[in-house]
Amino acid sequence: MALCIVALLLLIVCCGRCRVASATAAPLIPRTVLFGNPERTDARLSPDGRRLAYRAPDDNGVMQLWIRSLGEDDDRIVSSERKRGVPFFFWPHDGRQVIYGQDSDGDEGWHLYAIDLETTMTRDLTPFRGVRAEMIALSPSVPDEILVGLNLEDRRKHDVYRANLRNGAVELDTVSPGAVEAWTADENLVIRAGVVSAPDGGRELISRAEPDDEWTTIYRWSAAELGWTVGASPDGATLYVIGNHDSDTQRLLAVDVRSREETVLAEDAAYDVGETTKHPTRGHPQAAGIARETLEWEVVDEEIGADLAALDAIQRGQFHIASRDVADALWVVMYESDDASARFYLYERATRTHTLLFATQPQLDDAALAHMEPISFPSRDGLTLHGYLTLPVGVPARDLPTVVLVHGGPYGRDNWGYRASTQWLANRGYAVLQINFRGSTGYGKAFMNAGDREWAGKMHDDLLDGVDWLVERGTADRSRIAIMGTSYGGYATLVGLTFTPDVFAAGVDLVGPSNLVTFLSDIPAYWETLRPMLMRRIGDPEKDEEFLRSRSPLHFVDRIQAPLLIAQGANDPRVRQAESDQIAEAMRAKGKTVEYIVYTDEGHGLARPENRLHFFARAEAFLAEHLGGRAEPLSEVGGHSAVVQ
Repeated sequence: MALCIVALLLLIVCCGRCRVASATAAPLIPRTVLFGNPERTDARLSPDGRRLAYRAPDDNGVMQLWIRSLGEDDDRIVSSERKRGVPFFFWPHDGRQVIYGQDSDGDEGWHLYAIDLETTMTRDLTPFRGVRAEMIALSPSVPDEILVGLNLEDRRKHDVYRANLRNGAVELDTVSPGAVEAWTADENLVIRAGVVSAPDGGRELISRAEPDDEWTTIYRWSAAELGWTVGASPDGATLYVIGNHDSDTQRLLAVDVRSREETVLAEDAAYDVGETTKHPTRGHPQAAGIARETLEWEVVDEEIGADLAALDAIQRGQFHIASRDVADALWVVMYESDDASARFYLYERATRTHTLLFATQPQLDDAALAHMEPISFPSRDGLTLHGYLTLPVGVPARDLPTVVLVHGGPYGRDNWGYRASTQWLANRGYAVLQINFRGSTGYGKAFMNAGDREWAGKMHDDLLDGVDWLVERGTADRSRIAIMGTSYGGYATLVGLTFTPDVFAAGVDLVGPSNLVTFLSDIPAYWETLRPMLMRRIGDPEKDEEFLRSRSPLHFVDRIQAPLLIAQGANDPRVRQAESDQIAEAMRAKGKTVEYIVYTDEGHGLARPENRLHFFARAEAFLAEHLGGRAEPLSEVGGHSAVVQ
């Protein structure tokens, strides 16, 4: 009887705590708002500055391309996609068309389509079966043509073709001299340079003065270095390069092709230059973007110095210049912050005034979104690790259930700003820890190279050091920590549950490789130019099979103690469905708990909102069950392609 009374008292106390938490925590944000379509997004000016294009859903929830005349309310749909929606688009300079890309159910076999803005008729500019198209360049100097990369002759490499926007003719322009990863054209659509993958994992920057000249090597980057071009002067005499030769961090350089003389345009001792904004006709970089804790712009050309200062004062957060008209009088600028959806503004340079075009998700304006706190802490071997911590709103930051959210790539990084998955987790009551582990970009080549051959090694140790750091400061409850991620983040999830099974209480893996041998042996043909780099940074499946097996979660499923949720796109060309099939089958053979979902019309990620809503509903219920966070009730989502296996 005494035990029953004690149990009843404990139940009353626990329920009281639950009522307090629910009374102070922010209201649940619906998943349909977080993971459904934006209201509008991706505003881009037409080159003549008269029209605006943007992506927005139609009445059936499919993201279409819309056009609006500036200053008018004549918005209209010009595309007619029926399922996956328009993922990206370009304004050519002919004034009559707009170009967008589309693949088939996520297979990354991109085609480029031109829409006539008067008739809305759509034409496939690259109508070649099994060929992958890549936009290379367009220019106001040659308004009726674009340069396109096509792997028409050899699926492993892209030659350059010239596509005529008037009659649809596609003609060979430049044959790839080798494993060219990227091409650079000048403002006259003359190919001036290419970055070529070398057999040892390095790269060469090649250039030529005239189309009929032989290629010459400007740089030879070692396998430990990175470099690429971001443009060329109109006469091709100067290349604009981002590279980290002769420096730990990536610098923005102007390189004289003939003399090889370099001029440093922008640099930072601790962080890489990651992006640029260029003059719309002259092509030279005018500012360099450096992602420190947040994105900051360094002025290269004082012609826009006052403009950048004016933009910086418009609202809290960071901005990107999304597009500029040819006259350089009007800009469309996208702002992002950690606690609001992106906003697009029209900026008029003559008066330095701005007008709000739209917020991408105005439904979030009144939501209690969480702040994203930049953090840093030491790794066990002395590196400084950076990242971000997002905490639930209205809840004491003590002993929280926590999700380690691991970025993909892994040769990328997490950045500050609004992220739907981060806000979703924080809103459900979880501390969200995002770590830019070694191998991540943005912090110099020594930091990136420290991740070589460290998949499931020191790269994973960095995640564990972050967990320890968060537990020791009292924020995280060590018994309620999950790991979650996409692509490499999915692999890190599988590593977490197999290599350190006592650390994580649950895992959520979206399109993560489970076996490095099979993953590296089955890369898509158009990744062949990247193969030497992958072999160096991860391992060679022919020479290092045993090493790669020792870093592959598939071979350690017997260690798994925590439940796992796996999601996979059936058409993923990067991480094949077999990667998820094999670990799900191995876990079931060992009697392990696994929930496995295959989306039959998706690739490397979830593009369709119906599929996103289905996945995040299942993930939310899964995390609530195993970590104790909050959950919106499960609801039926129509139109998804999920097959639960």
